[in-house]
Amino acid sequence: MNVGFIGLGIMGAPMAGHLIKGGHTLFLHTHGDIPAELTTAGGKPCANGAEVTRQADVIITMVPDTPDVETVLFGKGGVAEGLSKGKTVVDMSSISPIATKRFAEQIGKLGCDYVDAPVSGGEVGAKAATLTIMCGGSEAAFARVKPLFDLMGKNITLVGAAGDGQTTKVANQIIVALTIQAVGEALLFASRAGADPAKVRQALMGGFASSKILEVHGERMVKRSFAPGFRIALHQKDLNLALDSAKAFGLSLPNTAVAQQMFSACVANGGAAWDHSALVKALELMANHKIGGAAE
Repeated sequence: MNVGFIGLGIMGAPMAGHLIKGGHTLFLHTHGDIPAELTTAGGKPCANGAEVTRQADVIITMVPDTPDVETVLFGKGGVAEGLSKGKTVVDMSSISPIATKRFAEQIGKLGCDYVDAPVSGGEVGAKAATLTIMCGGSEAAFARVKPLFDLMGKNITLVGAAGDGQTTKVANQIIVALTIQAVGEALLFASRAGADPAKVRQALMGGFASSKILEVHGERMVKRSFAPGFRIALHQKDLNLALDSAKAFGLSLPNTAVAQQMFSACVANGGAAWDHSALVKALELMANHKIGGAAE
């Protein structure tokens, strides 16, 4: 398959690499330089999104935020300029579900399919091709691009119509943020009470409170290991999507709002680039007590 890939950052570069290894011809464009390993492997650099799109049957975008996707799709030299009937646009960024439905409608008017397919799993999952991919779009379009998803991820689900993939990703980020906060509060409580937080975490791993976040981020909190992973600034972007959408729906998300304020407290203390597990630092500031020691 001829595949276009726009956005070759921390996530996009390894994802594109898996597609090349899978035997597909990749046409590439990104902000900045295209990683040398992709061109060495056979990826073909393009001047802009329109050039990528003219040569590809499926065009994948993987960029930071909603305005970036809109620019890539509909800006000067963008994807829309290169589209012809029957092509498929796949957005794997994490952006607004409401905007996604609008983008899908605009692409549909050009005679093309649109699949939103945000991912979870971070840089580790992107490199290991174990991403969870949450999809919205028609069954026919999903079936067409599923072989590409199989090269990049493991848990791949068509949730529903266009926008439903992004809705699922926002829901994922709500759960992750609130669980980080819960784990942080639990370990902070245990530490302040005089228990060994590392052993408390170990004990909890065998019970109903066990979770991937307790396993991975609980260990980060105990060891004070907050190099990203997934930066607080990016998680804030995702929670903004949740809160903005909730406002449009007339929906209250009180605990999501609190988690966002915890992240904001971290940012105010220079933590925009900390791993999102460092939300615990905001709790520690309020308690005047730290979990664990060393690292940082």
